[in-house]
Amino acid sequence: MTAFLTGFRTVLLLTLCFGVSAVHAANIKNVRIWLAPDNARLVFDLSGPADHKIFTLKKPDRIVLDVDSSTMSADISKLALSKSPIKQIRKGKNGKQLRIVLDLKRAVRPKSFALKPNQQYGHRLVVDLFDEDKPQTVKKAVYQPKAVGMARDIIVSIDAGHGGDDPGAIGSGRVREKDVVLAIAQDLKKLFDSTPGYKAVLTRTSDYYISLRGRTKKARKQNADLFVSIHADAFKDARARGASVWVLSGRGATSEVGRWLARKENSADLIGGVGSVSLEDKDDVLAGVLLDMSMTASRSDSRQVAKNIHKNISRFARMHKPTVEQAGFVVLKSPDIPSLLVETGFISNPGEAKKLKTRSYQRQMAKAIHAGITSHFARKPPMMTYVAEAQGSSPSARTYKVVRGDTLSVIASRNGVALKALRDANKLTNDRIRVGQVLRIPSS
Repeated sequence: MTAFLTGFRTVLLLTLCFGVSAVHAANIKNVRIWLAPDNARLVFDLSGPADHKIFTLKKPDRIVLDVDSSTMSADISKLALSKSPIKQIRKGKNGKQLRIVLDLKRAVRPKSFALKPNQQYGHRLVVDLFDEDKPQTVKKAVYQPKAVGMARDIIVSIDAGHGGDDPGAIGSGRVREKDVVLAIAQDLKKLFDSTPGYKAVLTRTSDYYISLRGRTKKARKQNADLFVSIHADAFKDARARGASVWVLSGRGATSEVGRWLARKENSADLIGGVGSVSLEDKDDVLAGVLLDMSMTASRSDSRQVAKNIHKNISRFARMHKPTVEQAGFVVLKSPDIPSLLVETGFISNPGEAKKLKTRSYQRQMAKAIHAGITSHFARKPPMMTYVAEAQGSSPSARTYKVVRGDTLSVIASRNGVALKALRDANKLTNDRIRVGQVLRIPSS
């Protein structure tokens, strides 16, 4: 019996050992590169999971990637490297490890991670290369008009979801969410660029990936007056259908205020749009109040725009729910930028996928979103914009009509004036204001 158990343990141990080796042994079958304006992404397609480590070397600049117990059958000679920071890619062995060396044209900051299989790809190893001379922390610039009385465009940040190695949902006929939403985003940009008083900016202009927080950072860097993220839904049941419009939930707003407060000490981020306020010199209580007020005003505007868009889309498409929906999506969490997410339909539904991949339907969707946004700003234009000026709310007129969700502090911040100056100009003894009240905005 003892001999049997000893033999059994030996067989079991050998099985486990060989099993562990099999798990870590992988072949790199293919290598792809994606180029974004501020970074490059290398994606290694693997036959299975594999451990790795990455480090940099100087003089000359190189990045070394060691992949455990792996091989490479991919042809790396045909990779389009001319516009990337990579001069050439070499491979070799480092003991039992596969060693991949990236010879660089300039110094970059690498970041690597593994991705599990999705609908389109298997196991992947991703290496992102960020230019060292481009800061990764974005500080929002304060908009300064060129001269007194000079207005500006309303800026709309348009976010096409997914991109690059992240295809999003894949529908009937292999239609990919990332392609559909980019086409709609580009159509929407054209509509805004042809509308006087508006300027549209895209978070991604072609097929590359941006992180969720990276998308909202881009909107803040662009000084956006509104952020709209465009997606196409998916569900395991192909019968699910209908477009939807989403805004930030109350719970999501609360968690984001907490997040901003937690990182306030090391942040010079600004809130409030024109005449922005820095949080770094405020105590926790004041910073919390400012963030809460800014988030309240932003969510109010978001709901108004979302209702307009929901109504417009419902005229030609089935809606998933009869009203605007709420969730804690990361892309909706800018505390000072009204933000919404449009799910243009279920790409997993064959009927809706067929519509979503047609140019006519994509343009129709873009027109519905455009009309919903412009109708909102026609009623409530940001100060010091051409749209406000056309309605008699120019900097020289300097009046503002209070709407639901406004606070006196946020109005002062957005118009670049001191809170006390705004009180004095309107002979207010406290900060109470009412919907419909017209405030005089003093010179900043």
